[in-house]
Amino acid sequence: MTHTYVLQNLQVTTGEKVDIIIRGNQIQHITNAGQGAAPTAYDYSGCYVSKGWIDLHVHANKKLEPYGDELDLIGVQQGVTTVVDAGSCGADSVSDLFPTTDSAKTNLLAFLNVSTIGLQRIDELSNLDWLKEAALLETIAVHPTKIVGLKVRMSKSVVKDSGIRPLQIARSWAKRTSLPLMVHIGSGPPDITDILPQLEKGDIITHFLNGKANNLFSEDGQPLPELLSAINRGVRLDVGHGTASFSFQVAEYAKKHAIQPFSISSDIYRGNRQNGPVYSLADVASKFLLLGYSLPQVIDAVTLLPAQAIGRPELGQLKTGTTADLTLFEVRPSQQMLTDSEGKTRTAKQMIHTVGVIKNGEIITS
Repeated sequence: MTHTYVLQNLQVTTGEKVDIIIRGNQIQHITNAGQGAAPTAYDYSGCYVSKGWIDLHVHANKKLEPYGDELDLIGVQQGVTTVVDAGSCGADSVSDLFPTTDSAKTNLLAFLNVSTIGLQRIDELSNLDWLKEAALLETIAVHPTKIVGLKVRMSKSVVKDSGIRPLQIARSWAKRTSLPLMVHIGSGPPDITDILPQLEKGDIITHFLNGKANNLFSEDGQPLPELLSAINRGVRLDVGHGTASFSFQVAEYAKKHAIQPFSISSDIYRGNRQNGPVYSLADVASKFLLLGYSLPQVIDAVTLLPAQAIGRPELGQLKTGTTADLTLFEVRPSQQMLTDSEGKTRTAKQMIHTVGVIKNGEIITS
């Protein structure tokens, strides 16, 4: 027998209060608060609701050290219903990411590392022999519903003497497969002004608020002309906070110039979940409330917009007839100290706390 229940007195980010009736694993109806009826009712007065959060940049291969973690620990147990692994695995090891049987409840998608070895080494683009087009195409063909893009890490420690060539190869493969390219930026060379012109509409720059010398802003806080040109042609900006890739100062430069993240993501893995400065996607999102972004802007950046970036718009739409993947959360007054990737701090006046998720119709508390 299909279970039907109602979540009562929830609030969406624009202020309306709603009841949501769920039947099986589908949203059956969304109505004004107080008007929803079902055999079982759960009162969530004081809670917000959104479509299930999407973390566009995680590392979810539990076999990898240090860049790995248990899927549900960075997913449903933190209020996130879908995570997108950002290049942990290449063609050689993607079976580690997508085992044939998995009891995890979190939805897992992935950007495939263009290097066959993935993050088995941290210099995976230093040898161009590890970039094998046939292996990449075969892997995508085996996992067409799971692989949503390609990942290339363009920083000095990764490419070493390969220069810009891995990006050029990855860009051609992205075009051939009609998949977006997620490009990690960090320390140079390659210089950021050589990387940005290679990117096309729908590609994603991750770590765009990093404070390293090779970042997207000048020393006096002005956005690089190449960045503005990339934005104008439809390149998307992803936070990818991580251990070393988010600076409050650079984020303040971006806010001043109305350059806002397309997606807020964590770059979470075991170490920065347990020891900071990431902890959770909710903590990262709270930093953007602190920076002055509105709650609707912040929640769109963990639902609607990342869903669009990976070509799965239904994952980001809170509406009748869609899968019952929801995130329930509160915004609480706070005096919590938040730390960026450079050890700089700011004090948050409010924090986002996840209460739980509805995943395929099942209620899972955080």
